[in-house]
Amino acid sequence: MTQRLVPGRPLRGDARRKSLHELTATEIVRAVRTGETTCEAVTRACLERIAAREPSVEAWEFVGAEQAIAYASALDRSGRHGALTGVPFGVKDIIDTCDMPTEYGSLIYAGHQPKSDAACVALSRQAGAVCLGKTVTTEFANRHPARTRHPFDPERTPGGSSSGSAAAVADDMVPLAIGTQTTGSTIKPASFCGVFGYRPTHGELRCAGVKESSGSLDTLGLYARSIEDIALFRDVLAGAQPAPLPNEAPIPRIAFCRTHKWAELEPATQVLFEEGARALRAAGANVEDVTLPEEFEHLEDAHRTISSYEFTRNYTWEIEHHWDQISTTLRNGRLKNGLGCTFEQYLAARDTAEHARQTLASIFDRYDVLLTSPVAGEAPLGFESTGNSSFCGIWTVLHVPVLSVPVFSGPHALPIGAQLIGRRSNDRSLFAFAQWIYNALT
Repeated sequence: MTQRLVPGRPLRGDARRKSLHELTATEIVRAVRTGETTCEAVTRACLERIAAREPSVEAWEFVGAEQAIAYASALDRSGRHGALTGVPFGVKDIIDTCDMPTEYGSLIYAGHQPKSDAACVALSRQAGAVCLGKTVTTEFANRHPARTRHPFDPERTPGGSSSGSAAAVADDMVPLAIGTQTTGSTIKPASFCGVFGYRPTHGELRCAGVKESSGSLDTLGLYARSIEDIALFRDVLAGAQPAPLPNEAPIPRIAFCRTHKWAELEPATQVLFEEGARALRAAGANVEDVTLPEEFEHLEDAHRTISSYEFTRNYTWEIEHHWDQISTTLRNGRLKNGLGCTFEQYLAARDTAEHARQTLASIFDRYDVLLTSPVAGEAPLGFESTGNSSFCGIWTVLHVPVLSVPVFSGPHALPIGAQLIGRRSNDRSLFAFAQWIYNALT
């Protein structure tokens, strides 16, 4: 299979050949520990990259340059070596920070300043990571587009709702960023921007301090430029002892899963995935076509009902007191759906989702990972929309871990990720299988 290099993909090899802002998190930790660089030097390099590229990409809502440099300098003086010491990161502006504004992508919260960090921010800082600022989110992490541009084509959307986080990592502004996902808010932008995007098993990473959209579906989302970095960041946020991925990844049993959404893929994307499945077979993987049961066709509706019902109840105060400051996109979309949904319909949707989760668990008795597309194709032109999230939403409602791996590029040489789905609560196994698949396809 011809290699399809994705713009922005990190070069393999000696980290010393890269500029500091291009280093992965794992490389930064190693370089700081061995004295090859300092926390402050890496932080300054990333801030310089942001200053140079932000006018074109607009990934940041707030950049705390002075406080980031001061924090990095203090780390250098302390001699402290944590799991993420010296690693700059960005935080989606739906997530609370005690020393930076958190506005949730809404004018309703202009200038809002929380008194504490969200759990994910506190855990990152505890491990020695340096928060550079808040990345742009769509309004309340929903569909109304924000201002961020695609880092490789400013006429296209980077996806959403975690638009700034994905674009910042893809453009080498930071090696790590935190987003969230309720439908496809992490996986879709990762695919469009050509970075690794991870949506964990539901409930395994703490969401305290993250403004809730739909608690039955919400998770954090992580962005990085390597699977090793995703695994490291996940361990830190899970409160687990960081452990390296296996030196030799296991050969996976792969279910090539077109789903009932296959006809909605662009023809070029269908070809990429068909060729990818053949390449994985040629590399030694056991790849079988799998058709999901008919009940899975109802998951898109179930997701919409659950997410809309819960979102509308969570945002009762904003609806009652600031209706005119909510976008028409949100009012005529998720809020309209939620306000029109009964509690009985909500319960029925939850039952549909839970039954499908049990069915999917039996499918994983035969396979290690499912392969499917997270998007219809490349990032679309224009900014009226952040793209179709429905290719991700059916997996979100199933509570399984998902990883978007940057292995394809489309007709305009822009990224398209492969969406890999793992067994529930087997996230680290998913990383190992994803490493094998990534190596086989690049």
